Amino acid sequence: MVRFVPVTLLVMATSIGGVHAQQRVLMPTVYEAGHFYAVPKMPDGKNLRLIVDTGGGGGSGFYVIEGKAAQRLKLPVTSCAIGDEHADVVGPIPFVSGKGLPVVPGTPCGAVALVTNGGGSIDGEDGQLGAGYLPRYTWTFDYLRQQLWLEPTNWRPAAVRNSHKADLGLLRNAQGRIATGMARITLLVDGHPLQMLLDTGATAKPTKAGAEASGTPTIRGTGVTSYVITSVFDSWRRLHPDWRVVIDGDELAGKFTARLIEVPKVQIAGWTIGPVWFTERPDAAFSTADGHMSSYTDEPVQGAVGANVFMHFAMTLDYSSGKAWFACEKACNPSQND
Repeated sequence: MVRFVPVTLLVMATSIGGVHAQQRVLMPTVYEAGHFYAVPKMPDGKNLRLIVDTGGGGGSGFYVIEGKAAQRLKLPVTSCAIGDEHADVVGPIPFVSGKGLPVVPGTPCGAVALVTNGGGSIDGEDGQLGAGYLPRYTWTFDYLRQQLWLEPTNWRPAAVRNSHKADLGLLRNAQGRIATGMARITLLVDGHPLQMLLDTGATAKPTKAGAEASGTPTIRGTGVTSYVITSVFDSWRRLHPDWRVVIDGDELAGKFTARLIEVPKVQIAGWTIGPVWFTERPDAAFSTADGHMSSYTDEPVQGAVGANVFMHFAMTLDYSSGKAWFACEKACNPSQND
């Protein structure tokens, strides 16, 4: 979910595939109610706390840091020309060895992160590893073990046992390079394909009624969910009046409460799981209008699939090949094609 939308989201100017270790590396993270937070450590013992959000912002190989966090950690902020735009950035950060983040080579101004100010944080996080940064590498989100792995440059699918493959749709520029890093993936609901943003940051803030119905785990009131647009939500209600609905189920948006709907079965990458709760979002939020979600994806999306689905799997995102691999960890079965 985009919490920050810097101007450089659409100018990932350098090709993906930065140099990193030939062995997989366990990233410094904490896991909270379905969200991974990267917690790289500074020499003075202080940490950044960055949500790992495949549907988040950034660009040009940068992750995102809030201005307040840069001030707290005394990180020098400079202005960087990126195409016709200027953005505030920070240069390489001296993290403790083995407790840092991989640095994407060849970024504008040699910087590592964009600096934004205000409005992006939902749970007090300092920023995010988002769609401007994550596609430069291959990652495994192991939800059962609550671990995030940076995979080696020579990673191959053969390393993933009992896994199913799914295509990732990625918007590309004229040179064939990834343009935004917002990955699209296909779900099957009630036998019909649903194009969705792959969104590890999709966040729930259930109301009392929503929490009681869905059982969504939360920490400090927030957890994970998947989103679906109102028109699809209403179609499901018409076709399946027996599917459970909570009218005032989620209050993340602040200005209004959103409905929840329980879908008995969902298929992803040839696996069937369920039930899965979806949180309603306005159609406009995922439209193709400039700055709305489908303007960042290769095809229009009808919502976002989040960690309430992914937590059944160890999920490897191989952006360079445009594939995701899902290894079943709990409560999933091979889909039966009728």
